[in-house]
Amino acid sequence: MPSTAKKLRRNLVALHRTLRGSKMVAKAFLSTEHPLLAHIIPMRRCNLACTYCNEFDDVSKPVPIEEMYRRVDKLGELGTSVVTISGGEPLLHPELDEVIRRIRHNGIVAGLITNGYLLVPERVERLNRAGLEWLQISIDNVTPDDVSKKSLKVLDKKLQVLAEHADFHVNINSVVGGGVSNPQDALVIGKRALELGFSSTIGIIHDGDGQLQPLGEEERRIYHEMKSMEKRSFTRINSFQDNIAQGKANDWRCRAGARYLYICEDGLVHYCSQQRGYPGIPLSQYTREDLRREYLAEKSCAPHCTVSCVHQVSIFDSWRAAQHPAPAAVGSEARDLVQIK
Repeated sequence: MPSTAKKLRRNLVALHRTLRGSKMVAKAFLSTEHPLLAHIIPMRRCNLACTYCNEFDDVSKPVPIEEMYRRVDKLGELGTSVVTISGGEPLLHPELDEVIRRIRHNGIVAGLITNGYLLVPERVERLNRAGLEWLQISIDNVTPDDVSKKSLKVLDKKLQVLAEHADFHVNINSVVGGGVSNPQDALVIGKRALELGFSSTIGIIHDGDGQLQPLGEEERRIYHEMKSMEKRSFTRINSFQDNIAQGKANDWRCRAGARYLYICEDGLVHYCSQQRGYPGIPLSQYTREDLRREYLAEKSCAPHCTVSCVHQVSIFDSWRAAQHPAPAAVGSEARDLVQIK
């Protein structure tokens, strides 16, 4: 169990995080001229190979640290509120701590999505010192299977390490749909997360295009039971999933490319991890004009989208600025100019 001093430090860190978050929420409502969330990829390679995932390979090299600095600084110039480091498996990047420090240096909230396999006490303490503010692990099942090795059986000791050492917020996401053979596992995972003092959420696994995967009767039951456990979650803005669970489309205004940016390992801005190639403009060339254009651009994939983070940031502007169809091949010329590293 954490010491009294550790608990006090965590409480102070959590209070500071809450105050910063409140300021950013206020800024989000007052201005539409900046990204609220960016996902940045420092490493496409992963040490796992989950069959439903299309966001990894086993050969890519880490993005050089100086290039990561330039990208983070550019996001700072655009006024980005939160940067989440993802992958691949970002903990494979040898200078990840420096990326986190650079994010914090720019006054941006720093988050991390990891499969958790590389978390040991010393690594968690390094993340504390770097200034990481929140971390998410998705756990797909209780016991490893052919679909995913991100199982509670394998990761429970890693969760205990986080409970003992992490000063940052930890969220555990469980999943249903997409080939998960035992949807009841989500409940076991969610209850274990709450037992360890973490927040717990549930996601619906999307297909290769990030699109709708309606749930079966038992999956819907598990989904709704998990939803009732999400009271402590920091990502409760996910009512869009209620329609997805029933196989229904959502009527909403996707602000990807404006309020949400996905920056791949090649430094290109995309709508999200499932719509790579659009607009496909190098981040180094991204301007406020690009933000305004994409803010107003209607995305044809939106009605059946399951990408939670895009839905969550778009809620801030759900009543503002009607959209129109996006221009075709916005970033085709820019993509030809980028130097792939």
